[in-house]
Amino acid sequence: MRGGAYENFIQTVGTPGDLLARAIGMGIDTVTISGISELKETEILAYAGVKARNSLPYLDAEGMRTRLRSVPMIRDAEVRKLYPSRLAITVVERQPYALWQKDGKISIVSADGMPIDSLHDDRYARLPLIVGDGANERLDQYRRIIEAAGELTPRIKAGALVSRRRWSLYTTDNVEVRLPELEPEAAVQRLASLQRDYRILDKDIVALDLRVPGRVEVQLSNEAASARLENLSRKAKGKV
Repeated sequence: MRGGAYENFIQTVGTPGDLLARAIGMGIDTVTISGISELKETEILAYAGVKARNSLPYLDAEGMRTRLRSVPMIRDAEVRKLYPSRLAITVVERQPYALWQKDGKISIVSADGMPIDSLHDDRYARLPLIVGDGANERLDQYRRIIEAAGELTPRIKAGALVSRRRWSLYTTDNVEVRLPELEPEAAVQRLASLQRDYRILDKDIVALDLRVPGRVEVQLSNEAASARLENLSRKAKGKV
């Protein structure tokens, strides 16, 4: 055969070694896949490169393992040959942990911050949302911030990493809570205390600035600010 024809032959039916191995019962009759919950068996076979032309003796198990581990969704993989004709593939998936928005695109990331897929539907809409350049690399810190929020956790809609330095939280009421670069967990605990004592997040506000220890700056909504100015104006006129 000429070079091109031989390559086509190999791609179609396998190497002479594969042909011989299959002839004596050492083809791949069964593939057992374990450890998957998000991925499908057909995807694992495609990622591993398992073909009908393969035979067990000539299968590159380490090459398959390397290909599987290069898939973002897969943290680890093991490929075992079980003679005469079984192949066992075990994978450890990276589990979806949070949504990461950057440059208008939303990715699904694992607990270690690794992007594992793009967001295609609302299946993962329940996951925490982080926003900004480098936010996925600070996921551990964001997790501690959320844990410190305690009873306020259900009201936190998203966290944005500002200039790769500090976090701002966004509540379900669209209030921005600006946290300090240092000890943001303590600031969130202070926010929880303010909410318990003064119901501060229920006020007509758009932002809370907690970046300076011991001080809270409140930004009123336009309507609340206008009403406050009008009230101050009436009081001033009453004194004239």
